[in-house]
This record gives sequence, C-alpha cells and structure tokens, in this order.
Amino acid sequence: MRCVVFGATGYIGGRLVPELLRAGHSVRVVARSPGKLADAPWRDRVEIVRGDVLGDADVRDAVAEQEVLYYLVHSLDRADFGEIDRAAAARVAAAAAKARVRRIIYLGGITPADQPLSRHLASRAEVGQIFLTSPVPALVLRAGVVIGSGSASFEMLRYLTERLPVMVTPRWVRNRVQPIAVRDVLYYLVQGAELAQDQVGAFDIGGPDIVTYEDMMQTYAEAAQLPRRVVVPVPLLTPWLSAQWVNLVTPVPRAIAVPLMESLINDVACSDHAISQLIPDPPTGPIAFREAVTLALTRIRDLDVPTRWSDASPPQTPSDPLPSDPDWAGGSLYRDFRERPVHADPEVLWSVIESVGGEHGWYSFPLAWAVRGWLDRIFGGVGLRRGRRHPHTLRQGEALDWWRVETLERPRLLRLRAEMRVPGRAWLELSVTPAPTGGALYRQCAVFEPRGLAGHAYWHSVAPFHALVFGGMARNITAKAEATKRPASAIALTPSLIRGQ
Repeated sequence: MRCVVFGATGYIGGRLVPELLRAGHSVRVVARSPGKLADAPWRDRVEIVRGDVLGDADVRDAVAEQEVLYYLVHSLDRADFGEIDRAAAARVAAAAAKARVRRIIYLGGITPADQPLSRHLASRAEVGQIFLTSPVPALVLRAGVVIGSGSASFEMLRYLTERLPVMVTPRWVRNRVQPIAVRDVLYYLVQGAELAQDQVGAFDIGGPDIVTYEDMMQTYAEAAQLPRRVVVPVPLLTPWLSAQWVNLVTPVPRAIAVPLMESLINDVACSDHAISQLIPDPPTGPIAFREAVTLALTRIRDLDVPTRWSDASPPQTPSDPLPSDPDWAGGSLYRDFRERPVHADPEVLWSVIESVGGEHGWYSFPLAWAVRGWLDRIFGGVGLRRGRRHPHTLRQGEALDWWRVETLERPRLLRLRAEMRVPGRAWLELSVTPAPTGGALYRQCAVFEPRGLAGHAYWHSVAPFHALVFGGMARNITAKAEATKRPASAIALTPSLIRGQ
C-alpha cells in the first residue's frame, strides 16, 4: 500500500513509520519542518514532503496518488486547538476525497456516551466524526491512556509517582481508565491499512486491564521498585488546579497539561471489543498495564526511546530562523558572543557540546538555570524538566530542556531555539572550528530578538548575569574538552565542571 502519514514527527507517528515499512508498505511523510527528520533512522526509506495541514496546496500535494492516509495530528498546545483541528481535518478529508484515497485512519480518544466530554475529548470526537462522514472510508481508533516510553501520559504518571510519595488528589483519581501499550496501538494502526473498503467505523481499543488512576500510580511504584504511594483524594481540587501542579512537577507544560487533566473527569474505558470483528487481537495477546510500564521503564534505562511527546514542536514557533547570519532580517537583535581556543581535538570538543543539558547540566551557575526553569514552569512554560532523550546524542527537531534543536550539523554547529516564556525569541549557538595549528576554536553565541518594550527590558535585566552564565559555560565546556581524552560514549562528566566550580 502507498501510505501517507500526517504527524510523522510526533510521538505515535514517529513510531508508526518504521512499522509500516516493516509491513512492506511504501510511506510518504508530511512535516512542517522536514529537517526534524534528519536523524530519523528510516529517513532514506520514505518520501518526505514539506506540508502544513492548514495549507490547501500542501495537503493536496501530500495526498496525491496515496491509498491510505494516517492522520495523527492535533494542536493540543494551542488555546484554540478545537477550531484548528476542526479546520485541518475538514481540509484533509476533502483533499483525500478528491485524490480518491482508499482509506483514512485516525487515532482519537475514547469518548464515553453518557458523560459530558472535556474540550480535549470533544475535539477528538469531532475530528473522528469529520472523517467518518467524509466520502472516504474511514477507520477511527479510539484509545485512552497510551503507555510507552516518552508518551505524555506515561511521563505525567512517571514524574508524579516518582517525585510525590504523598499526593493530595481530586476525586477523579478513582475514575476508571483502560490504558493501552503503545505497541498495541501501533499494531491496530498497521493492521487497519489492510482492511476491506467496507470495513469502516469507530472502534475503542484498550489493554486487558480496567484500573483507576490511583491503581496506575501504585502499579508504577511497584514496577519502579518504589515504596507504596500515599494518595489522599479530596473534593476541592479542580482539573485546572491539578494541571498547574502537573506543570510544576512533570515535564508536561501547562498548555498541554490543562486539556489532558480536564479529560480526567471522564471514565475512559472501552465500551466494547468490537474491533476484534475487524482486527484480531495481537498475536501474543494485548499487553497488560504492568507489563507496558515495565517495557517503558526498560526502554528508558536502555536509552532506547525513539520518540517523545515533546518531539512535536509548537506550530507557532519559527522553523528555520538564522540568527547567526549577519544578513538575517529580524529587527533589533541582542547578542552575547564568546570565543575560546581549545587545546583538544575538535571531535572531543564536539562530544562535550552535543552532551549539554539534561542530567549533564549547562556547565555554569546551576542555581540561575534552576530558578529560571522554575519561573518558566510557574508561568506555563516548559522549564528544564523535558531533559534529554539520550545522554550523548541529539536529533534535529527534538526537545532539550527548554530548548529545541533547530540545527544540528555534526561536528560543527548546534543551534538551539528557546521555547521558554520570554518576551521575544532566543537562540543559543555552539560551534566548533578546527584550528590550523591544532586544537579547535569554540564559539558560543546567545541571540535574543526582543518583542516590544518588555523584550528590551528583559534583555537588560538579565545582561548583568551573562558573565556568570554564558562566560562560565564557555570556560567549563572548553575545560571539559581539554580534560577529556576518551570518545563521547565513555565520557564521565566531572561534577565540579558541571556545577561551574
């Protein structure tokens, strides 16, 4: 089958593509920023097209000559996500009909019929209905909580359980949910491509266990070998207040946490198992919740997390600004530039640069980074809790603490775009240039494009700390490179350098 995947840079989409290839399908992927797929291991086996679901021409070109369309897009990090998702789904459905696509497959959420729906679940249901009423045969798969390394649901569960031995929670902690392992979600998505054209409709998919959210936390604690958690349900905490707490404790920012937490007021258990009439259960049976948690933890410990919820960058952020280009047109720009010679091989210096962030830290004034991260979380930003996918290697487009890897030209340039709350736009560039007489030259440039008077005031208010933050960062990165004689995979980070001491 010729399959086109909308949302291939997201959590599910990035895992679906290799499964489709393994099943023998040809795959076209659609991405607003194709550069984000530069390090995808399957990149050379697919056709990559630039496209936005809100662009008529983009969608028309993307669906041309395709047989199966996978729609894995949503705009949860936007306040107006309902309107955006409605318009995008209608545009894609119309283009698919004109292109004579044989089937649309959409992954939505379980929507209990006898309960008022949250904004999130109502939007997912609306998108599913748009596809079901289009001329193209549609299969709508409705899943509850997806459990897998890197999923937003799993990260929320993991951080809440690991960081809070005692939790005061709303009453929804005892609502019923039927989680499903990401492996089983992918199985149903792939099998859907082979269905006959008259096999259509909306179907719930879930794992074998119906549990409460409290059960999920206690089971996670057992799987992670943690003491049993104390959970105290109270009637006072609203989903909105809960989301503020999730924003502070977990890597999931408030923009995503609020609609997700609003959905917890609903029971999300499958109404039936009618999907088995079209697609049989996975060959080894559906994966139980505890096993799904164990598999996810194993992947995290083995540094084998192919996609994360944070891989999909917010649509309102620019995809390819070039702040280091002197001809870049962007209005007023502030820069903090540092340059230092390094008595180390360029490859060694690069290995230190590519390992920044996450558990390794930012090599300077950790208190300042921590305070800025907490302030960002308080105001609804991502903070520093997103960490790293892998301790030593990066991919273009992935999240790195409060940054996004915008450009990765190994072993020469790393450009990071800030996704923290700030009155303007910010970038950080780290680069390596081999020196003619041996060694290397390290260059570091922080760039800020202010927005309005608040942006200019912000830059001048933090400028006095730049010598400590950026100066210390340049000194300690180069010192680390000069002290390192082994390849990146064997680097043992020096705590004193990480702390900026």
